Amino acid sequence: MRMRQLSRSLGEQNVVGWNSAEAGGVVKSAGRVLRILELFDVLRREAPVSEVSELLDLPQSSTSVLLRSMVVMGYLQFNPNTRAFSPTTRVALLGNWVNGAMISDGLLMRLLQRVNARTNQAVVVAVRNQIWSEYIHVAQSTNPVRLFVVKGSRRPLIRSGTGLMLLADLPDPVIKRIAMRTNAEAPAGQPRNCIQTLMQQVEEIRSQGWAATFNTITKGGGMIAMRLPKVANEEQLVVGVPGLTDDLRTNQEAYLDVLREETARYLEWRNSNGMAQEQWHPSRSAPSIPPAMAATTEASCV
Repeated sequence: MRMRQLSRSLGEQNVVGWNSAEAGGVVKSAGRVLRILELFDVLRREAPVSEVSELLDLPQSSTSVLLRSMVVMGYLQFNPNTRAFSPTTRVALLGNWVNGAMISDGLLMRLLQRVNARTNQAVVVAVRNQIWSEYIHVAQSTNPVRLFVVKGSRRPLIRSGTGLMLLADLPDPVIKRIAMRTNAEAPAGQPRNCIQTLMQQVEEIRSQGWAATFNTITKGGGMIAMRLPKVANEEQLVVGVPGLTDDLRTNQEAYLDVLREETARYLEWRNSNGMAQEQWHPSRSAPSIPPAMAATTEASCV
């Protein structure tokens, strides 16, 4: 997604997150359809072919064909007066059965709304996607000067606040493989992470129960994150408060208190629905990741 054009479309000055490049290893047409749906989730309004094509950096002709195909399948509707497309109710209902107690029943959304209201900061929900922390939901900051965080943004697990919190739930050998792969695949000029330092960070996060990073990915921005206990085979979720570095540093303890209190309230809601939480043990087994394309040794520590 082209961030400069997206900033203009949203009327936001400080838009962060997402990459305009198409992901590797994905069937092109399938990936484009999902990116179109994700774009509408960010815009939250109808959009013409030209805007979708520009924001996703796709050929306008193929974008038009995809949009009209999605209309035929019932996932988009076309407004002949504005010549623009928008998602249908079918999209909203798709997958509403997944994690119903958290999503459909409103418990997770209620948690995000309360943290958002008490901090006036953005609130994100992140999950692990291979070597990435991916923001699957965002409640935007209500501050007049803010970072607008794009839903669907991906951050390296080993360099982001939500990512480090997700790593704390994994066994050490898995964390090291993730770090080696991330270092091996990092673009030229991007600093590699020292694995020894990373493991020290993870151990500290496990001990204190939260993670905070500043200026590691977005200059002038940071993240304070905390893990949500899960039930049975649910996907591991992390809640994070992103914002401007100065504000996060100044209010770090206050924001952590809000996260602790609202997480405890969230657990009470879940328990009242008869759902017992799973005990967290950082050494428990975790899904493996595909082997790194290169690098079998740790990055040098400076």
